[in-house]
Amino acid sequence: MTHVARLYDLVMTHKLDADDFFIHRVQELCARRNLNFFLVEPLWVEAFAEYLNKGEIRAKVLLNMHSEHHQPDEIYHRLVLLAHRKGVRVIDPPEVALAAFNKARVHARLAAAGLTVPHTIVVNREEISAFRLTDEARAGLGTPFVVKPAMGYGRRGVILNATSEVDLQRSADAWADESYLLQRFVTPHRIGEDPAYFRVYFVFGSVWISWWNCYTDRYRLVTEEEENRLGLGVMRGMIAAIAQVTGMQFFSSEFALTESNQFVVIDYVNDQCHLLTQTASPHNGVPDGLVTAIAERLVDGAQQLMREPSPSFPPSP
Repeated sequence: MTHVARLYDLVMTHKLDADDFFIHRVQELCARRNLNFFLVEPLWVEAFAEYLNKGEIRAKVLLNMHSEHHQPDEIYHRLVLLAHRKGVRVIDPPEVALAAFNKARVHARLAAAGLTVPHTIVVNREEISAFRLTDEARAGLGTPFVVKPAMGYGRRGVILNATSEVDLQRSADAWADESYLLQRFVTPHRIGEDPAYFRVYFVFGSVWISWWNCYTDRYRLVTEEEENRLGLGVMRGMIAAIAQVTGMQFFSSEFALTESNQFVVIDYVNDQCHLLTQTASPHNGVPDGLVTAIAERLVDGAQQLMREPSPSFPPSP
């Protein structure tokens, strides 16, 4: 008797800081569209990877909401690579996501594309012990400056008040990485009581702009009136340019508007976006309506990928 592999239309890795709202929205949207959905939770990830490797499970699209780019042996990272090798359409493909997530690698590409980025010096890990800031470098960076790991996230290893090479070592001690960025500190202009700091989401060509208070972590969607009055729509073109440079379909970027009325890209590409809702976490959650909209656009994008020919599956009718 021939064994038939279980086929899923959309599988999603489970991000540990996501609440059920986003997961349920994706699940609900798949059910409405007659798509088979499977959530690869930590409890199932080892078995799922084993069955996928053996061909007992197949999948058309994998939405990656949790994998550790900087840990090659981490199970979700290995699952994403395995799925990609098996012909599963991954949002986003591992080689694309890794190249975009590495701040040191993508910095020069964004600058060359005409995007305004902070003045930056990249230092490789093996260069740290001998690295010394020249007077010219200090002038370019200013004081204090920022140090961040190339593959870091969640503010781990980020030093916001750096003044010397000692702080570079502090960052390296906090987060082991292949390289580190020393960047000029960008202070956002204030609009009313709030810093002019924004998190902008790009999902398969759709863009949402949100105020994000970099001091309190609070989110609020930009209104159409604010976007028009303050000229915030410029960021739509900027994040579209980032998407074009990197090839990413699902990510967010952080922007600051300076006193000189210049938009600066502060954090280039955040994939596996934080989508904890404000209902679940009022102090740092993303507006519920935005989470819903992103979930819908992701399912749209997954269906779009399903219709494209792939090594493993013919196009859907």
